[in-house]
Amino acid sequence: MLQVLNIALRWLVGLLFIVSGLVKVNDPAGLSYKMQEFFEVWGWHGLHDYTLWLAIVMNIFEVVAGVAVITGWQQKLFNWLLLLLIVVFTFLTGYALFSGKIKTCGCFGDCLPLTPAMSFGKDLVLLCLILLFFKMPYASRFQTRTSVMLIALAFVFSAWAQVFVLKHLPFVDCLPYKKGNNILQQMQRPDGSMPDSISIMYRYAKNGKELSFDAEHFPDDFDSTYVFLDRKDVVIRKGDAVPPITDFSLYTLSNTDTTQKLFQFIQPYYLLFMKDATVNDTQALRDLIQSLTGTDQQWWLVTADVDAALQYASPAHILKADATVIKTAARVNPTLFKMRGALIEGKRALADAANLIQPNP
Repeated sequence: MLQVLNIALRWLVGLLFIVSGLVKVNDPAGLSYKMQEFFEVWGWHGLHDYTLWLAIVMNIFEVVAGVAVITGWQQKLFNWLLLLLIVVFTFLTGYALFSGKIKTCGCFGDCLPLTPAMSFGKDLVLLCLILLFFKMPYASRFQTRTSVMLIALAFVFSAWAQVFVLKHLPFVDCLPYKKGNNILQQMQRPDGSMPDSISIMYRYAKNGKELSFDAEHFPDDFDSTYVFLDRKDVVIRKGDAVPPITDFSLYTLSNTDTTQKLFQFIQPYYLLFMKDATVNDTQALRDLIQSLTGTDQQWWLVTADVDAALQYASPAHILKADATVIKTAARVNPTLFKMRGALIEGKRALADAANLIQPNP
């Protein structure tokens, strides 16, 4: 009975690590940005350039470790490695939960979002299970050759898949900017949701003292002797009305918000999202822009790095957007969107973008 329980627990833990790893293998850039969010909070800005490599290695290890746990290969080694990993995960999810500075830990990526409380609870359970592994013997039912072959396949697939999606976009797009979504609809509060309950607090000075009160509790003797200092919005009750997209705005170089104007277009148009100058194939980018210029469709290069964009397009074809928006919308730098109004009709990375351009009739 104990042996059966041991095998069942190892399959459970192994599959959890495999699923967690594969979900993040689908979008290593997303995990990289989540790491940067933690590093920003801690002030470790010097690690930003290494987060993508850290994400790739961590994703590969999760999948490989999951397979190793199931097969029982190098059991003692992977018990210690998994213990170290889950201790790190528990610290991160606990920090996200108790500090309130990180909204989500990114443990299962954007395809399986978990609240900080759910993530922390999951990691505590996994920590207890992994500690049990040190006390429970395990007789693998896999031959050594089979185990090594399965682990090698897990390693190769995890590495290849991440190289592929970093060039061609994730296999499964779980972001609010995926093909078929309407950006305007994604900016609306979900049906049945409750907005934040906010009270306006006023701060005044009188007779050398500072007084604070809201609009419903003004002092009975309120008059010109009260000197206004400032006012601020205070959230009394947090709502659940956060839309999937909260900060999508496009600006011309003269700082004119042109978002709603674009969303009124009836004919198709193209938005080429380029976060910054870190483009691997600049010649392919120039060829793509030349192809866009040769069509009758309207197009713009959306960027957070105007100086880099001016190397490829004229000012009339450049729109500014927040870098975080671009990183969320376009996991590959750059990525071409085919739009009709606010509807995303197509989305391709630079390597495949030429197939998205509609030729002139």
